[in-house]
Formats: sequence, structure tokens, C-alpha cells
Amino acid sequence: QVQLVESGGGSVQAGESLRLSCAASGYTTTTYCMGWFRQAPGKEREGIAIIYTDGTVKYYTDSVKGRFTISQDNAKKTLSLQMNSLKPEDTAMYYCAAGRFAFWCGSWSPSHYDYWGQGTQVTVSS
Repeated sequence: QVQLVESGGGSVQAGESLRLSCAASGYTTTTYCMGWFRQAPGKEREGIAIIYTDGTVKYYTDSVKGRFTISQDNAKKTLSLQMNSLKPEDTAMYYCAAGRFAFWCGSWSPSHYDYWGQGTQVTVSS
């Protein structure tokens, strides 16, 4: 089992920045990729950034490309998401996720990820 705990959410003005963190514990060596997902009220959960746990590959969805950066510190077992130039449409609950199967790494579908954190709220006002 892998446990994930997010932190760093908050309320900011449009144009400001936030940095989310996800602390992983447990059998983290069993995961091949990790990602950040978000879910706004009334909308489906969507993947926004994915990283292979060996750090070789990163994916970003178009809506955050150029503004968000995913990174990881394997020694500290921490996944991060630096979010710059935030927009009101970025308002959502943000979740950290980890996948056990290399075949699904790079998938944006939440169903392909096995472990989830409890989420951290990000609110961006105009």
C-alpha cells in the first residue's frame, strides 16, 4: 500500500502562485508514475500533470502547460506541483495519485491510478 498526503492549497488572487506538495509513504517502489489531478464542482476529475517515477517523462494537459511544473524528490518521497499565473478556472480540489502499472503511465484517466490522497483545495479569485 501507498499513502499520499497533499498540502499547500489555499486561496489566492489571479496571477499569483501556489506550490502543492504530496508526501508519499509505504511501498512507494511499487509505483511507476505519479500525477496531479483536479476536480471542480460539478465536473469530472481530470489529470493535469504526470511524471514517471524515474523522472524521465513528464506530461501536461494543455490547460496548464507553461504555467504548472511537476517535480519529484525521490529521496524525500515528495511530489510537487508549482502553479504560476493562476486563473479562476484553476479553482478545484487537487489530488495526488500514483499508478502501479507502467502500461498506464501517461494515461489521463483517473481509473488507471491506484492510490490517491485526500485532496487539497485551491481557490483562485479574479
